[in-house]
Amino acid sequence: MENGLLIQNSMMVLPHGIVEGDLRVTDGLIKTIAPQGGLQPRVGELVIDGTGLHLLPGAIDPHVHFRDPGHPEKEDLESGSRAAAAGGITSFLDMPNTLPNATNRTALEAKIASASKKAVTHHGFFIGATTNNVPDLQSVEGMDGVCGIKIFMGSSTGDLLVHEQKHLENIFANTGGIIATHAEDENRLQSRIPEFEHRTDIAAHAEYRDIECALLATKRASALAKDHDHRLHIVHLTSGAEADWLASNKGELITTEVCTQHLTFDQNDVEELGVRALMNPPIRYSEDKEKLWERLKDGTIDCIVTDHAPHTLASKSVGFPKAPAGMPGVETSLPLMLTHAMDGKCTVSDVVRWMCAGPAKVYGIKNKGSLIEGFDGDLTLVDLETSRIIQDSDTWTRVGWTPYAGRSLTGWPMYTIVDGKVVHSRVKNGELRGNIVATPGSAGRPLIFE
Repeated sequence: MENGLLIQNSMMVLPHGIVEGDLRVTDGLIKTIAPQGGLQPRVGELVIDGTGLHLLPGAIDPHVHFRDPGHPEKEDLESGSRAAAAGGITSFLDMPNTLPNATNRTALEAKIASASKKAVTHHGFFIGATTNNVPDLQSVEGMDGVCGIKIFMGSSTGDLLVHEQKHLENIFANTGGIIATHAEDENRLQSRIPEFEHRTDIAAHAEYRDIECALLATKRASALAKDHDHRLHIVHLTSGAEADWLASNKGELITTEVCTQHLTFDQNDVEELGVRALMNPPIRYSEDKEKLWERLKDGTIDCIVTDHAPHTLASKSVGFPKAPAGMPGVETSLPLMLTHAMDGKCTVSDVVRWMCAGPAKVYGIKNKGSLIEGFDGDLTLVDLETSRIIQDSDTWTRVGWTPYAGRSLTGWPMYTIVDGKVVHSRVKNGELRGNIVATPGSAGRPLIFE
């Protein structure tokens, strides 16, 4: 570990406001926050002049698919972690639908060991629920690096579909921690196939996987959580109907998230972008997008995620409906949300609440998500004054494309810092892609969950 880090003269986004000043990291922890500045460099300390930059806590993406093991041509823990760092993300939580599926302790231990060799950011992993692996789910409770249980209630890969009531009851009744669920109703999905299987226009996707399909599963999962007094997190909320229902019904047990793309895209973007904007659950309609913003601002929605799910453009090129669903997003999410802030849709402090403090609170991630003395030295220094147009060639994700290609984004991280160590940097007004400074496995560690 370096002897320390001093960031001077930045606009620090603190929990209770934005103030100019200095921040020191010692032994990986935020040691001193000096709102008026005046901290003097020490021998051996790395000093960064933050003049003109905003200092944020490192962002946390609690919903990524880094495809490792199984599909390294799409992403692995090294390329995904590098992409995260390039976007100011210092911690990620990775989903279990890899090959093999991560459904037992052995698979989780292998993923954690792999991340320790490859990642340049902190990392945590979900264990996937199946119809018959409750003992496996129980075996990882409280394990460092394991953030919770993922249930796919709608069609998924391998053995990960769990939609029958008896199996869901068994999981909710006999496990601890947090259950994160992909809420789409499998029976409704199956029953609607004959009506839509002949359609080749991409608009059919949101019609087939309709709002009722999502709302049915959200209500069902919420009832299970309340019946069994079990913490539930509903992933990638897409519809205004679900958001409105949760506003009245979620209570203390239930949290939820929204993806950057569901706050940014609507049916018109899907028409324009085609299969680049194809994902499950689908991008919906402009009225859903506006309602999701409203419920994010009123606190119904707890955090923002990406559901980073990369596929190669070659596999996408077969067109709808055969193209795989999913898009990359981990390296663009923070600039995208900061661009929304600069456009007046929200504030910079809102973005920090939704992308840093929010995920830390939902998953009980210790010492993360806020600029507070004693918290981990995970930081990102962003430039809110310069807009840059991103192209596919600017990305670190292995698939080499972004659904935001051609868009002008503001808020690119100039430095991404993990435990006080710079892992990625962009020289101001330099190449948009920037440079990964850290070597694989040299930064980051398994996250600890309270």
